[in-house]
Amino acid sequence: MQAHFYIVIGLIWLKLLLLRGLFFDRIAWEWIAADIAPVLLLMGVLAIVTPKRMKKAVFWSFNGLLSLLFFAASVYFNHFGSVPTYLALYELNQVLQVKESVESTIELIDYLFFADLAVMIIYLLFRKWKNGAALRPSSQPSHRARRVYLVALLVAIIGGGSLSVYSIDSARGITNELVQAESAGFLNYEVVAAIKAQEDNGLIGTGDINETIAKVEALEAAYPYKDIAGGLPEYFGSQKGKNVIVIQMEAFQNFPLHQSLDGQELTPVLNGLAGEGFYFPHVFQQVGPGNTSDAEFMSNTSVYPIATLAMSTGFGDRELPGLPRLLRDKGYEAYTFHVNKVGFWNRNELYPALGFNGYYDKGYFKNDHFNAFGASDEQLYATAVEKLAALQKKGTPFYAQLVTASSHHPFQIPDSFKKIKVPDKLQGTMLGDYLTAVNYTDYAVGTLIDGLKQQGMWENTVLVLYGDHFGLQPKDVPAEQVEEALGTPYDDRISRFNIPLIIHVPGMEQGQVVERTGGQLDVLPTVANLLGVALKDEGFTAFGHDLLNIDNNVVGMRYYLPTGSFFNDEVMFVPGKGFADGEAISLDTYEPVADFSKYQTDYDYILKLMGLSDEYVKLLPQR
Repeated sequence: MQAHFYIVIGLIWLKLLLLRGLFFDRIAWEWIAADIAPVLLLMGVLAIVTPKRMKKAVFWSFNGLLSLLFFAASVYFNHFGSVPTYLALYELNQVLQVKESVESTIELIDYLFFADLAVMIIYLLFRKWKNGAALRPSSQPSHRARRVYLVALLVAIIGGGSLSVYSIDSARGITNELVQAESAGFLNYEVVAAIKAQEDNGLIGTGDINETIAKVEALEAAYPYKDIAGGLPEYFGSQKGKNVIVIQMEAFQNFPLHQSLDGQELTPVLNGLAGEGFYFPHVFQQVGPGNTSDAEFMSNTSVYPIATLAMSTGFGDRELPGLPRLLRDKGYEAYTFHVNKVGFWNRNELYPALGFNGYYDKGYFKNDHFNAFGASDEQLYATAVEKLAALQKKGTPFYAQLVTASSHHPFQIPDSFKKIKVPDKLQGTMLGDYLTAVNYTDYAVGTLIDGLKQQGMWENTVLVLYGDHFGLQPKDVPAEQVEEALGTPYDDRISRFNIPLIIHVPGMEQGQVVERTGGQLDVLPTVANLLGVALKDEGFTAFGHDLLNIDNNVVGMRYYLPTGSFFNDEVMFVPGKGFADGEAISLDTYEPVADFSKYQTDYDYILKLMGLSDEYVKLLPQR
C-alpha cells in the first residue's frame, strides 16, 4: 500500500506539471511546489481515513478522478482560452449541446492524463491472466518502512497544508487570474476562486441599489467621455418608432470585413450595410464564461458580466432592466429567435428576465441539417420574417433579436451551402473553414434583407449587427497565416477580440465610419439614442455609452483577458500582477507601448466601474 501512496503522488504531480505546461506554455519551476502541496495534503488525509484494505483502490480512484478533472480543464482551456474554476462545472450540462465543437478542441496530448491508468489496467489484466483469478498477496512492509511511511504522512499533511495556505494567500492579491493560477497551482487556484466567490456573497447583493446607482453616476461623471457636455445628442430620435432587428453573429470577428480571398469578396452584404450606415471598426467583445448568452445579456442590458459563471445561469431569476422592457413601454413587442433549444445556456430563464414577449427556438425552424444545431441561418431568417410580418400587419412596432449559429466552431458547413472556394493552401485548415462559414453568414444576412424588402419592412427597420465573440484561437490559426491569406495586419489579441458593429438606418445613403473604441455594452445606449429613448429620463443605469455622442471611451474586459484589462481609444492594456508590470499595445500599430503610465487612471477607473456593475446586478430584484 505504501508503494502505491508514493507512486500515485508522483503520477499526479507529473500530470499537474503537464497541465501547467499546457496552460502557460512553460513550467515556472519556482511555483511547481504549489502544485504538489494540495496533492500531498489530500493524499495524506486519504491515507489516514481510509481502511487498510481499501487504500489501494482509493488512491487509484483519486488519481482517476483528478485525471478526469485535468483532462476536462485542458479541453476547456483549448476551447475557451482561460483556466477554468470549479464554477465552470455549473455549465457542464452545455457540453453535449456543442459536442461537435468541443470534440474538435481535444488534442492528442490531452489523453496523456489517462496514460498511467491505461498501463495499470493492462498490467492488472496481464497478471490476472498469467496467475489465474487470484492475485498473489503483496509482502508485508518492514518495521522501518512503516516508520518512514508515517513520517511521510506527517510531512504530507503538515507540509502540504502549510504550503497550500501560503500559496493561496500569496495569490489572492493578484488581479490577473492567469498569474493567480500559475503562482498558486491549479488545485490551489480553485480554492482562491472559492474564497473570492464567498467574499462576493454569492449572487445576492446586500445594500441599497439606489446608493450603488449614485456611485455609478458619480464615477462616470469623473471620466471625460464627452469633451463638451450639454445639448441634445446627435441623431437623437432620428429613428423614433422604427422597428429594430438586432443580429448577433456567431464567432464573427471584424477582420474579414472589406477583405477578399482570391478575388472573392468575403462579406459583400455587410460591406454594403457598412457603406450605407454607421460602421464601428474598433468594437471589442466583453463576454464572460457564458459566451454567446453573455453577449445577448450585455447588448440588452449594458451591464458587465461577472466573469465567474454565465449571466443567464446566475441572473435568469431577476427582473433585468434592458432594451426589451424599455421598448415594450413604448408600445413595442419584443421577440428573440435562436435555432437551438431555448434551454441551452438557460435562455428559457434569461429571455423572460430581460422582458421579451416570447421566443422562437429549435422547434419553430425547418431543419435543413446545416450543423449540430440543426437549421441554417437562412431558415432562422425565413421564420423571423414570417413572424415579424404578422406584427407589421397588426401595426405593432417590434424589437427582434436574431442569434445566428451557422458560423459556430468548428466552422464546417455542408458543401451545398458554400458560396466561395478557398485556395488549395487553405483547404482543410481552420482558417479556410472559418472564412467559408463567415462568408455564408454574410450571404444569409442578404436573404433576410430580401425578405424584409418583400414584406415592406425594410424602410421601417433599424438593423443592428455585431459579433458575439472571437472565432479563431491563436494556437489553431497563427497571425501570419491570416496576414498571408488576406494581406491584412492581424494581432493575436487585438484582432482576435475585435468584433464588427454595424447599424443600418433607413434613408441613410452615405455611410459613416465611427472610429470610437467601443464594446458590447455600448450597443444599447447607441440604439436607444437613435430611437429617442433618453436613458437618464427613464431612470436606466447603463455601464456602456452612446458611441455616436462621446469623444473618449474606455471599455473593460475580463475572463478572456485578466480582470483590469481594458481598451481605450489608443491601447489595449493587460495587467500583470497589477498595473506596473502590465502591458499596453497600440491599437494602431499592434506594437508595445513603452511608457504606459498615463493609462493608470483608466486602469483604476475600469476596476471600480466593473466592481460597481457587479454590485448593481446582484442588487436587482428577483422575479
